[in-house]
Amino acid sequence: MRNEDRGKRLIAVFLLGLVLINFPLLAVVEAGQRWFGLPPLFLYLFGAWVGLILLLALIVERGSAR
Repeated sequence: MRNEDRGKRLIAVFLLGLVLINFPLLAVVEAGQRWFGLPPLFLYLFGAWVGLILLLALIVERGSAR
């Protein structure tokens, strides 16, 4: 993968992170129910955070494999 493509993918993941951790989605996730005894907002935030880290690691590792 060229550096140019990797940079575009990193920017796309950054923008995805902005969308995922923005007020409208956070308001939708915040509900009165609890999942596994935890508020859904906590589960959503940590899940989105872990997902973004995994995407970033995948992009960076694929770029450095060559």
